[in-house]
Amino acid sequence: MSGPSFPWLRMTIVTAGLLGLGYGLMRATVPTPEQTYQAMAPDLRRKVDANRAARLARENATNAQATAQLNDPDSETPVWADASRKS
Repeated sequence: MSGPSFPWLRMTIVTAGLLGLGYGLMRATVPTPEQTYQAMAPDLRRKVDANRAARLARENATNAQATAQLNDPDSETPVWADASRKS
C-alpha cells in the first residue's frame, strides 16, 4: 500500500532556486530610489524636493507637539476629567 513518496527535498531545492532567481532578477532590474530621482525631469525633482520639505516640516511640528505634551504636568490626567472636581 505504500505508494511513491513525495520528493520533498527536490521540491525544496526547486522552490529555493525559484525564489533566488526572482530575487536576483528584482535586484538586477529595479532601480534604486537615487537612480529614479536622477532620472526625473527637473520640474519633477523640484516637486519631489518640495514634498520632502513639507513632510519634514510636518514631522518636526508633530515631534514638537509630542515633546510639549510630554513635558506638560497635566498630561497625566484624562482629557475628560473635570478640573473643578479635583480634591
